[in-house]
Amino acid sequence: MKQRVTLTIDKDLLGWLDGKVDEKIFANRSHGLEFLAKKKKQTIVL
Repeated sequence: MKQRVTLTIDKDLLGWLDGKVDEKIFANRSHGLEFLAKKKKQTIVL
């Protein structure tokens, strides 16, 4: 089950994300942020 969150993000980063949504790379902001978080999670070794 997905949970709703609120976050503060840099204006330039949000603009980049919105551009990727406009280009149909991501379906929406949530999709883009979730995709990028999962990719980053895969690269972190603890």
